Amino acid sequence: MPQPPDPISLPSSYNTLPYKEIRISHHPPSSPTPTPIVILELYRPQKYNAFTGTMMSELESAFQLFDLDDRVKCIILTGHGRMFCAGADLDTGFKGGEEKINDHRDGGGRVALAIHHCRKPTIAALNGSAVGVGITMTLPCALRIAAASAKIGFVFARRGLVMEACSSFFLPRLIGWSRALRVVTTGATYRADAEEVWGGLFAETMREEGVNGEAVVRRAVRVAEEVVANTSVVSTALMRELMWRNPGTAEGTHLLDSRILYEMFSSADNKEGVKAFLEKRPVNFTGTMEQDAPAAYPWWNAIDISSKAKAAGSKSKL
Repeated sequence: MPQPPDPISLPSSYNTLPYKEIRISHHPPSSPTPTPIVILELYRPQKYNAFTGTMMSELESAFQLFDLDDRVKCIILTGHGRMFCAGADLDTGFKGGEEKINDHRDGGGRVALAIHHCRKPTIAALNGSAVGVGITMTLPCALRIAAASAKIGFVFARRGLVMEACSSFFLPRLIGWSRALRVVTTGATYRADAEEVWGGLFAETMREEGVNGEAVVRRAVRVAEEVVANTSVVSTALMRELMWRNPGTAEGTHLLDSRILYEMFSSADNKEGVKAFLEKRPVNFTGTMEQDAPAAYPWWNAIDISSKAKAAGSKSKL
């Protein structure tokens, strides 16, 4: 039987973690200890936050911590400066042939899955334009809020590539097959408020005159505050999984809904939610996925995406 991974130490503060290409702050930032809302900023000021291997590793690490940290209940993902993310850093180039094909794991996909596997909702606050991996990494987020004028592009066909970061799974499910085919076939960029193109991809597009990245983040914070104050972490995590990992038929989904709902009837969060409503007071949900997930969770067969382990010091490509 495989041994469980070593426990991960949670930080006493996210403000002081020694990341190089991302920054994490508490909300409010003056808090010395982790808060229910944390803000993660892509941070490559001279490169429009272009995506690199270092950024990938740091994002993977951060979202793994957020998933395990019961002090964190909602994450805001944004970019530094006037652009959210310019896509992959073209100065470093695209590299292939350094490993066996079956061992390669797309960097954007690793980040998308880290966000997807995080059981806390993530709100993407697109403070500016996002292309390539800059937009595909946001597709697993629960919400996307953008400045109306932000340029959004799935530009892969114009770079001789294919869409990555699991976006061929997420994008058509979010905006429909026809719209998804349009944006990847043209490879063009469109404004975030082009509803005929994006079809609801963005929960909000801020059209106020002079709106900037800071305003978008402030709006994301207000939404996060509403989520943290009023919703159960367990409920939101399970409902998102029910949508992405449903059995594929109405009947199968009915059986799954019924099983999960039946267990939730006896949960502490359900009792608290009903009691708070009847007493006309704010809720105080305390449930966590680690302690309070229903016995049926997870109800899907997990797919192992890890590369094959190599012996220490081995130079073999086999």
